[in-house]
Amino acid sequence: MADRVRKPEWLKINIGANERYTETKRIVDSHCLHTICSSGRCPNMGECWGKGTATFMIGGDICTRSCKFCNTQTGRPYPLDVNEPVHVAESIALMKLDHAVITSVDRDDLPDLGAEHWARTIREIKRLNPQTTIRRISPLVRSAANYDTSLQVISHISKNGVKSKSGIMVGLGETPEEVETLMDDLLAAGCQILTIGQYLQPSHRHYPVAEYVTPQQFAKYKIIGLKKGFNIV
Repeated sequence: MADRVRKPEWLKINIGANERYTETKRIVDSHCLHTICSSGRCPNMGECWGKGTATFMIGGDICTRSCKFCNTQTGRPYPLDVNEPVHVAESIALMKLDHAVITSVDRDDLPDLGAEHWARTIREIKRLNPQTTIRRISPLVRSAANYDTSLQVISHISKNGVKSKSGIMVGLGETPEEVETLMDDLLAAGCQILTIGQYLQPSHRHYPVAEYVTPQQFAKYKIIGLKKGFNIV
């Protein structure tokens, strides 16, 4: 077995809590909500919740797929919570968010894969928070996903006049040239916003980290992406 890549100092953070973190946690818990922050064991949860931000995960906390990079529980999901769309919208209002990020588990058990639940959630958010902008996120690299289909989804969003965003993970063994090719494909599909994050292995059972990309390389990716035509990287 190959030696595990050791985490560099620039990725080690102090996890602390403040009043904003406590209040964010209270709102999330009291509304029986799920967040990818906690389900994915994100190491940045303390920092983000401390600033009053969270990525809401709808559709429950059990996913029908089993991606090798993700720590979200896999299995047979429970029925959808019909009150979840309202609870998410109320939480966003209490947090006074100008921008909300919504993601979801995969719900292959549902006839519409959860599309109506998504639509209800967005409608409720807009009803209670008309000025809040919403962004839906979904990883491009998934064991049960198709690359071309992901690009088609982004293209469909862009052609309908909606700002489109994609997020990718690095540190999985990719080359800089492959990252640039992906950028070109996303731009051709009309993608305007790109986020790039370091993959972190949630546990020894998950896909191993191939490398920890340096801050300098992340800076290069940002410069390259902006030059290529992204609005935000």
